[in-house]
Amino acid sequence: MSTLGSFIWSIADQLRGPYRPNQYGTVILPFTILRRLDCVLDPDRAAVRELAARYENPNRLKVEVKKATGRTFYNTSNYTFANLLADADGLVDNLAEYIDRFSADVDVFEYFDFKNEILALEKAGLLREIVRSFGAVDLHPNVVSNADMGDAFEYIIRKFNEAANETSGDHYTPRDAIRLLVDLLFAEKSVEVSEKEIIRTLYDPTAGTGGMLSLAEEHLLKQKPDARLTLYGQEYNPQSYAICKSDLLAKGHSATNIAFGNTLTDDAFKGRQFDYCMSNPPYGVDWKQYAKAVKAERDSAGPYGRFAPGLPATSDGQMLFLLHLAHKMRAPEDGGGRVGIIMNGSPLFNGAAESGPSNIRRWLLDKDLVEAIVALPTNMFFNTGIATYVWILDNTKHPDREGKVQLIDGTSFWTKMRKNLGSKGREISDADRAEVVRLYADFKDADPDFSKVLRNDEFGYWSITIERPLLDGDGNPVVDRKCNPKPDSKKRDTENVPFTYGGSTAGAAGEREVIQTYFDAEVKPHVSDAWIDWAKTKTGYEIPFTRHFYRYTPPRPLAEIDADLDKQVGKILDLLREVEG
Repeated sequence: MSTLGSFIWSIADQLRGPYRPNQYGTVILPFTILRRLDCVLDPDRAAVRELAARYENPNRLKVEVKKATGRTFYNTSNYTFANLLADADGLVDNLAEYIDRFSADVDVFEYFDFKNEILALEKAGLLREIVRSFGAVDLHPNVVSNADMGDAFEYIIRKFNEAANETSGDHYTPRDAIRLLVDLLFAEKSVEVSEKEIIRTLYDPTAGTGGMLSLAEEHLLKQKPDARLTLYGQEYNPQSYAICKSDLLAKGHSATNIAFGNTLTDDAFKGRQFDYCMSNPPYGVDWKQYAKAVKAERDSAGPYGRFAPGLPATSDGQMLFLLHLAHKMRAPEDGGGRVGIIMNGSPLFNGAAESGPSNIRRWLLDKDLVEAIVALPTNMFFNTGIATYVWILDNTKHPDREGKVQLIDGTSFWTKMRKNLGSKGREISDADRAEVVRLYADFKDADPDFSKVLRNDEFGYWSITIERPLLDGDGNPVVDRKCNPKPDSKKRDTENVPFTYGGSTAGAAGEREVIQTYFDAEVKPHVSDAWIDWAKTKTGYEIPFTRHFYRYTPPRPLAEIDADLDKQVGKILDLLREVEG
């Protein structure tokens, strides 16, 4: 639990009465951001005011401020939390003026409708006390680290969403899950990040409050303090966007790198590619309202567009983000790119052969982009206990990994939390995380109970249609004019034939040969009058993750089960005798 976040949230007690609990966040969040920026800017206020007096042109002023302070944003107001209360009667106007004097790229307060909130607080007689309370909290980076500030933001958001009965998981991902994702994302390129003066780009199209971006930066700087990671992100939730942008501004990143909007319908970084991409998109979220725009883009962009490989069902948009990120990887000739994305189980197997999801999997595997998939423990996230998976994509795989996918069962690497946070009752400790990363690094030499390495073609199959003859009243086949038996639609069946059936490998045997071998061995002995309708054969791809890690557990002996039943029957009879007595 964030001690700082708990303290800041306690300020919300002053709102009780005029505000309902589900409204507290609209006050607490923007004031926390304002106070953080206030503390960050404090050491250079005099220098910035002097520069503002010399340079009226905002573009020139921004350049000079960057030279003098190293920051890309500024505030030229004479007000701070230290002197706002000196003119109590003018507090509303002075606070509004203070917000207006931020540089133009600090647009975060607009997304909270903060000026109207200030008026509402004044009308309720609460503004002075709230300003005084936040003025007493020192949020300078020397006192509160970026990591602690991030924890505080997440705590406040979670409390806000609990009060509003909303889904906190839509806005941020647990930090232990992010740390594992980051470790896996950077694992294969560890040699590169040890180079001197390395500059890399990282992009998150569902940035939320910026937790993934911040932790990725922390990871790289621990490995190489001289390295520079330029962060980019897009977020469509106004409050999450405001927090993400202000947090990264406070850390010295460019404000223009964090965009507001819907990544699926309006890619803010169109044409840009990145060294690293990461995301935890919403699971099972309906995208019907965006379907027209997404389909229009697919049709107009042609075969190289981001959605060209296929579209998932409109009931779940996860795979749209998967495709988006695959197209955001830096081109192999420019050094290549890697992707880390957290999704639930449905993108592994949903959709029949030649459906949108199947075609997306086929495209990813044909392009040899899928490097590893890691199953996470259940009960890892704040708003759901379902199974989740980390997918790692790479378009410049290490030669040993070319043409292969590593599946890692990480479901048993977790530590029980002392107290549940929503649905989250488990966390991935440092030791758990190290074990999963070791399995990834060991690749073919990893423990086979927890790691499997499969060829790309082992996920492909042919869906074949099996027909049987339509019979007349005498039990004889009905034939067409060419004397061919007519199929009985009620007896029609389908079978999935793995590309690797009979030990074949891609290209080692023809499609018809493998299918016919399967049919002769698996179907014909059971229904001798059946045949294959070759015209209906389809190609599909699925990743049956759990099947590869299935462990047979023999049933308990009948004598043991009978003994347990006898004990339970005895207990019931004893209870009945007590009631009768």
